[in-house]
This record gives sequence, C-alpha cells and structure tokens, in this order.
Amino acid sequence: MSGVPTTPTASRRRVLPLLLLILLVAGTALGGCARVRTALAVQPDDTVTGEIVLATPEKGPDDRGPAVTVPPELESSVDVSPYRQDGYTGSVLRFSGLTFAEVATLSRVAAPASNPVRFELRRAGNRVLVSGAVDLTTVSVDKADFQLKIGFPGQVLASNGDADPSTVSWTFTPGQVGDINAVVSYDDPNAPSAVNWTLLLGIVVALAAAAVVFLARRTRNPPVSPGR
Repeated sequence: MSGVPTTPTASRRRVLPLLLLILLVAGTALGGCARVRTALAVQPDDTVTGEIVLATPEKGPDDRGPAVTVPPELESSVDVSPYRQDGYTGSVLRFSGLTFAEVATLSRVAAPASNPVRFELRRAGNRVLVSGAVDLTTVSVDKADFQLKIGFPGQVLASNGDADPSTVSWTFTPGQVGDINAVVSYDDPNAPSAVNWTLLLGIVVALAAAAVVFLARRTRNPPVSPGR
C-alpha cells in the first residue's frame, strides 16, 4: 500500500468514515472479489490528504472496473485516474486538504446499504482516539485485498493495528469483522499555542506594572520646597 502525505472544523467531535472500505465492501456490489486500499494522512490542521484504490479483478482489456462517482461539490478537490495493476482494474482517488465532513460526504454518496462499517476519529484534548469496525462477513476470500493505513502528525500511543511511531495500518480478513482502535497524541490545532500564551502573559504583566507605576506617581506627596 502506498504512503500518503496531512480546515479545522468547529466541532470537538469529528467523524471520519472509512471512505475506502465502505465504497466497495458490499459483496453484492463486488461479487466478493476486490482490492480496496486506502492511505490517509491527518494533517496538523485536522485536514485529510489521501489516496484510495478501488478495483476489481480484470475481466478483459476493456474492463475499467467499478464506476466511481464524485459528488459535484468535491469534483474540484478529488482527482480520479485509472488503476490497473496485479490483475486488478479500477480507479485511484487522490485528494488533499479535505475536512472530515467532506470525506464523510464522499462516503455517504458511494456507500452501499449492506456490510456496516463504523469509523470514528475524535479529539480529547491533545489526543486523538480512533475506533471502528469493518464487517466483511459476506465477502469471500477469493482475490480479496482490504487494507487501511493512517498517518498522523504525532505519536501513536496504542493501537490494535501494525503501528510505528506515527502510522497505523490494518489488513482486514474477508469473512470476519475487523476492529479498529488507536490512540494518537498531537496538539489540538484549535488550542492557543504556548508562545501565544507567553506573549499574552508578558503583555498583561507589563501593563499591570505600568499601571502600578503610574498610580504610584499620581498618589505620592509632592516634594517640600526649601525655605518653606
């Protein structure tokens, strides 16, 4: 699976559905044979950059694989190009700078009604909690390839996937339900920075000191002139 490079939303609870997996996971849509791979990168400003492969086994030289329809409001942000590799044919979706809500829009448009997928990414202070489940119980093992990789701008503290310091990957098994869990630590982009707090505190202290000096000069007794 290829790697992928990372506008804050107002909500403190952000939902990022598994676009890749729910686009093509239903057995009725895929016939149980598919390559569904994604690489997502969460950026420091809480936008999402990604590459998505959606493909099925090639049936002939003219087979283009499953059709992919991008919502009109996202056509300028999502690039769709042909994919043909290892006997699979389909499409590659590439995007950069999408909000979590925009990724959710893509998934809602393309997701099948069956094979439930649950995925949630939410912030708790300076930690991001990843949770979810992928139901592949109706997907056959034959030529099935389902993978997910997420990169973060911080440290992965815990995960049930294959993790290194800043990336977690999962390979899902057809016929089973795959759980997704991870805890990642990186700064909240909406929180005031330490530098800003330091500058603000310095300004407040300076203003307070100036006010004390000013009041002291106004209230002290005037000096007594000699000879009086």
